[in-house]
Amino acid sequence: MEAEKGHRAVPRYPLVLVPGMLGFVKLCGMDYWYGITTALRNQGVEVYPARLSPVHATELRGEQLLLQIAEARRRSGAQKVHLIGHSQGALVCRYAAAHRPEWVASVTSVAGPNQGSELADHLERKYASKSLRSLLMRTSTHMLARLFTLLDGGLRGASLPINATAAHRSLTTEGVGIFNHQYPQGLPSAWGEDGPEEVNGVRYYSWSGTLQPGITDQGGNRRDPSNWFCRRFARTFVREAGQCDGMVGRVSSHLGKVIRDDYPLDHLDIVNQHFGRVGEGVDPVGLYIEHLRRLHDAGL
Repeated sequence: MEAEKGHRAVPRYPLVLVPGMLGFVKLCGMDYWYGITTALRNQGVEVYPARLSPVHATELRGEQLLLQIAEARRRSGAQKVHLIGHSQGALVCRYAAAHRPEWVASVTSVAGPNQGSELADHLERKYASKSLRSLLMRTSTHMLARLFTLLDGGLRGASLPINATAAHRSLTTEGVGIFNHQYPQGLPSAWGEDGPEEVNGVRYYSWSGTLQPGITDQGGNRRDPSNWFCRRFARTFVREAGQCDGMVGRVSSHLGKVIRDDYPLDHLDIVNQHFGRVGEGVDPVGLYIEHLRRLHDAGL
């Protein structure tokens, strides 16, 4: 790919967008990366949204991503790709980059639980027993994930495996700690710091948001049910109380070069959900456009 297309600063390599838990490519006409995929393509860059098991362990989703990276390389003719992962998708990108660094130019974590999620820890404590409530939660998650695969990928999606228990454990502080021991690339050496900006030839970046009263609960979020859920979930945070986006803590999201960790965006606003109903103060789509220039200026 040329470094400049249409006089716009775009990176040399195509982008692969990797969704988080319960992720999809297009569901009932709504893109997971709502408005973002189109905006990036309009800048002249090739973009490949990844279709993975919506609910499963990070490692299994990582193996699925490796297959899709190979396909993106084949279709584009590029030697490498840029990976941008939201939520659990950030961990999935890290897995792929650790296994095939020669295929990956950069990994960008968007609200990624790189040190685990306190929400996942809370749910682990509440639903760890073999109670009826726990069974109902796992069953409902499985059914919702299966519905997503059918609506998103049809028969192709129906073949994707689902495991709600494995997905949940992959997001707890303990589960991510085990993952980090195996795949430490880009992680900070101390709480609250940036991590190494380059490891094995792969650049690492991250950004995330926080719930800010009067900003993230206003504007388009005023009637957005996902923002209500994020604000409810934020009550489960202890270590990063008042410093989270509802699902991931501000400092827990750090990886590589931290662009910013306090955008006034909740966990779903940061991918412009639902239908672009976000709070006031920042345009989430613009963050991805800015990142194209950042990658371009880094020679990537």
